[in-house]
Amino acid sequence: MTSATDPFIAHDDRWLLPEGIEELLPDQAERLERLRRQLLDLFAGWGYRIVIPPIIEHLESLLVGTGRDLELQTFKLTDQLTGRLLGVRADMTPQVARIDAHRLKTTAPSRLCYVGPVLHTRPQGFARTRSPFQVGAELYGHGGIESDVEILALMVATLATVGLHQPHIDLGHVGVFRGLALEAGLSDEQEQVLFDALQRKAKPEINEYVEALAIEPAYRRMFSALVDLNGGGEVMEEARDRLREGGRAVQRALDNLQQIAAAAQARMPEIGLHFDLAELRGYHYQTGVVFAAFVPGHGQEIARGGRYDDIGRAFGGARPATGFSTDLETLILLSRNHNPRTGGIFAPCADDAALVALVAGLREQGQRVCMALPGQQGGAREVGCDRIIEQRDGAWVVTAL
Repeated sequence: MTSATDPFIAHDDRWLLPEGIEELLPDQAERLERLRRQLLDLFAGWGYRIVIPPIIEHLESLLVGTGRDLELQTFKLTDQLTGRLLGVRADMTPQVARIDAHRLKTTAPSRLCYVGPVLHTRPQGFARTRSPFQVGAELYGHGGIESDVEILALMVATLATVGLHQPHIDLGHVGVFRGLALEAGLSDEQEQVLFDALQRKAKPEINEYVEALAIEPAYRRMFSALVDLNGGGEVMEEARDRLREGGRAVQRALDNLQQIAAAAQARMPEIGLHFDLAELRGYHYQTGVVFAAFVPGHGQEIARGGRYDDIGRAFGGARPATGFSTDLETLILLSRNHNPRTGGIFAPCADDAALVALVAGLREQGQRVCMALPGQQGGAREVGCDRIIEQRDGAWVVTAL
């Protein structure tokens, strides 16, 4: 009896792709490529230079300082040349950090950007894909709020490029929870349990757990308060009050968050800011402010970023760092700027110098010209053309169909 999972049966299904893995057909691929070029031009205008990291690296390099979440999303395989464990990148940020720390080795601020496919073991994000086309920008070598605000503003400009204006921005700061956990003397396991509960906003569970911990009552109250500290600008005043017994690290984190928010609001007054002190995106490698962008009608973030100082330490260069990333396919799905490339010019198959020169000139002008092939089936419309080249009075001219 043949198993349903036998690789030698169901030959008609060989065209199927693995779940969560997509391919882009011409219309989609052209839209993605146009957007890729637009964003690279945008980044270049802000001083960001492109890098192209490899799709595969030694596993330990890909997972430096990133925590277990990224490890679970990373495909692993053995290098047949060396026997070492390799990983297919699930996030390009660690790679860019390696490039800044180990290859560029500069003391000046570095502005780097990237775009390319990554691979996840499980689908995630708005597009629910396992093969996102990641694009992002990173700023290394500056620890002030100015660089955080620049990255946040660049993320907003990126969304505006695809017609997503006035996104909703969530702001948080991992230093608040991290400071409380350190001051309260939590073990790594206790910190992880609380972290997981905070991400689910499971307040009853949090209350029950902290009541059972051998920590001071003030810290029990402050851990419980984190779930409630989300909303508009008034949340920061409430946080000052409810977290007033937190130590210096907690207060510094609140100061930093408030300063970044004020500077971002002054630079982008049209953008709505929302605070959430229980939101800890990228907690295991982020070190400061974290932020995410949302648009109406979609519950999941469409771009994210934050500060992750010292991620390059393992590569020999511990530098301040901040950045953001998003997925090109997600942006295309949500884009209001479709601007599809339509039409083209269909040229006859003829050995004529004047025709060849006309076609070359049209292509230099950016026109799409398809040459007819001898004996081909279908004509201009079938290959997506809305104009043709024909001969009139001994001259080649372009006419509408």
